[in-house]
Amino acid sequence: MFHRHARAACVGAVTVGALVLTALQGASAATPAPAARSAAATLAVSAVQPDVLRAMQRDLGLTGAEARVRLANEAEAGATAALLRQRLGGSFAGAWVEGDVSSVLTVATTRAADAAAIRASGAEADVVTHGLAQLDRTKAALDRAARTTATTGVPVWYVDVRTNSVVVGAADRAAAAALVARVGEADRSRIRVVPTRERPRPLYDIRGGDAYYMGGSGRCSVGFAITRGTQAGFATAGHCGRAGTTTTGYNQVAQGSFQASTFPGRDTAWVATNTNWTATPHVKGAGGANVQVTGSVQQPVGASVCRSGSTTGWHCGTIQQHNTSVTYPEGTINGVTRTSVCAEPGDSGGSYISGTQAQGVTSGGSGDCRSGGTTYHQPINPLLQAYGLTLRTTTDPDDPGEPGGTWAAGTVYRAGDQVTYGGATYRCLQGHQAQAGWEPPNVPALWQRG
Repeated sequence: MFHRHARAACVGAVTVGALVLTALQGASAATPAPAARSAAATLAVSAVQPDVLRAMQRDLGLTGAEARVRLANEAEAGATAALLRQRLGGSFAGAWVEGDVSSVLTVATTRAADAAAIRASGAEADVVTHGLAQLDRTKAALDRAARTTATTGVPVWYVDVRTNSVVVGAADRAAAAALVARVGEADRSRIRVVPTRERPRPLYDIRGGDAYYMGGSGRCSVGFAITRGTQAGFATAGHCGRAGTTTTGYNQVAQGSFQASTFPGRDTAWVATNTNWTATPHVKGAGGANVQVTGSVQQPVGASVCRSGSTTGWHCGTIQQHNTSVTYPEGTINGVTRTSVCAEPGDSGGSYISGTQAQGVTSGGSGDCRSGGTTYHQPINPLLQAYGLTLRTTTDPDDPGEPGGTWAAGTVYRAGDQVTYGGATYRCLQGHQAQAGWEPPNVPALWQRG
C-alpha cells in the first residue's frame, strides 16, 4: 500500500553544465479498489531488472527490497491520484508522494468538502487556494509573456503543486520582475519568485542511453527506440540536431539522419536509422545490461526516476515538477519535467525511465554527477504523438488485442480519451502507449469503465 501511518524517513547551487560532448558550447471515478491497486503495483515491479534496483539503492539510499516496495507504492499512488483527479474535477489542485519507501500520497483540493473522500482513498488531503487548472493557466501566461520578454535571467519557471503556486526561478531579480509584470494581476497572485543559481544549457549529447554522433559536431545519447510504420529509429533531444543532420552510432558506423526537430519551444526530435540498425525495447543500464521498456505511463511528482546517458551512465533521483519551462541561452523550452537526477555533457537526448515505464528524453540541466544537479526531460508521450511514432517495447505493439473495439495496442492515449473494447466504453485515466496485455479491462489503473 502507498499509505501507512508508520512512514519511512524522507529522502533527504550548482552552475549549469551543457550535456553535449563537443566543445561544450551552448547551442469522476470511484475510490480504487484494492485489486486495482494491486494490479498497478504488479505492473510496476514485475519486469524491473536488478540494475534498476541497484541504481536506486546507490542514488536513493534504499535496499533492494525497499526499492521494489517503493516502485509498487508509487504505482498505487499514481493510480489513486489519477482516479481522484477525475472525481474532483475542477477542484483538483495536484498530487505528490513523499517518503523513502512509504510513498505517502497527498492530494490537494480547493474544496474542504473533498477532504473526507481523499482520506477514504488512503491519501492525505491538502485544502489549498488555487486549482491545478488555475496554476496551469498562470504558467501558460508566463510562457506567452516569455515570447516577447528577455528571459536569460529567468532560467526556469514551473507549476509547484506542493506550494500551490507557480515558481519563477530568478538568477536576475529585475529580469524575473519584468517577466512577471507581463501577466495579469490574478496570475501574479499565484506566482512566487525565488532566487536560483541555475544556468541551464542543453544537455548535448538503437538502445536508450547509447552514444551517437551528429555530423562530426558532437555527441548525444539515444532516448528510446521507436518505429514509424516499417521505419526504425529513435527519439532524442531537438537541440542535438536539425532535420537532415546525419548521425553515426556509438561504434562510428553510419546510422541515419534527423527527420524532424523542434528546439527551442520544445526539445524533441527523431532520427530514422538505416537497415543496419534494429530498434530494441531496451535502455542501457548499469554495466551495459539491458533494462526493459514496457510502456510509457507518466509517474507523479515525487516518484523515482532513472536516467541513462552515454557520458555518466545510469543515475537515479526523483521527479520534482511536471509542466516546467526552462530558459537556455538558445531560448525557452516549455512542458519539460524537472528532476533531481544528475547529468553531464554527452548525456543529452538519453532515456529517463521509472521502473520499466519510459518517461522522457534528457534536455538540459545544472550541476554534475559528482556534486549533484537538476535536470530536465522532455516527456516521451507528447513527443511520440507529435511525430506519429510508436515506442518499441518488450510487448508486441502490433497485437490487435481483440475482442474488438476502438482500443488498439501501440496507440498513445491521453488522459480523458475514450475507447471501446469488448462492447464497453472506457475513459483513459493516465497518458500511456497501449500495449498488448494492457487491454482496458486488465488495467483499471489506466482505464475506467464508463
